[in-house]
Amino acid sequence: MKRIVQPEILDDLSPADSRAIRSRRDLRRLNGWMRHPAIMARALRQALPHRPPGPITELGAGDGDFLLRVAQRISPGWPKVTARLLDLQNVAAPATLAAFGPLGWRAETVVADVFDWLETSDCGEVVIANLFLHHFAAGELAELLRLVSLRAGLFIAIEPRRAPWPLLCSRLVGAIGCNDVTRHDAVVSVRAGFAGQELSAAWPDRQSWRLAEHRTGAFSHLFVARKIK
Repeated sequence: MKRIVQPEILDDLSPADSRAIRSRRDLRRLNGWMRHPAIMARALRQALPHRPPGPITELGAGDGDFLLRVAQRISPGWPKVTARLLDLQNVAAPATLAAFGPLGWRAETVVADVFDWLETSDCGEVVIANLFLHHFAAGELAELLRLVSLRAGLFIAIEPRRAPWPLLCSRLVGAIGCNDVTRHDAVVSVRAGFAGQELSAAWPDRQSWRLAEHRTGAFSHLFVARKIK
């Protein structure tokens, strides 16, 4: 199945648009169904089994709910972590940011273009992304991964798996109450997703990094890049 990157409706809607608000709620539910917070938590523990990390920066963090769910799973063994939520729009609710506090974590938002921010900022040791990389065509994706490789010691991404079964299921999300924006974007996301070793092939430096890439769960694709010390 050829990879096709097309615009998603949610990206062009105002954050205050009622359809956007509903779609973000749909995405929270779909993340739970696909078990993405659990998958990310497991990948983080496996990559860093002996010590908690410095700041965790999520690219395309949206409303912050995904990283909060990850933090709820790993915070007992990883106290005092800074969660940095990077997005082009400021859509993280104050209640979501406050919910990191009882976990012993501190959350901060960064409203910026991901390329501009990576060019000029130190993003810390750990960078993660959930349903974000598939938005970028080959050239932009290669540049994004290059910038991440210069700023991070560990990068973990969960993306749609580009395959017939996830594509079929993406056409059925209306059956669980998803709105028109989510119904459209779900199909577009899978068509722009990843398979095989595509992200590993796009990674700029294979000599200094240990790469792992494979399907995970029923619908998803996991990529882990860890710098060799």
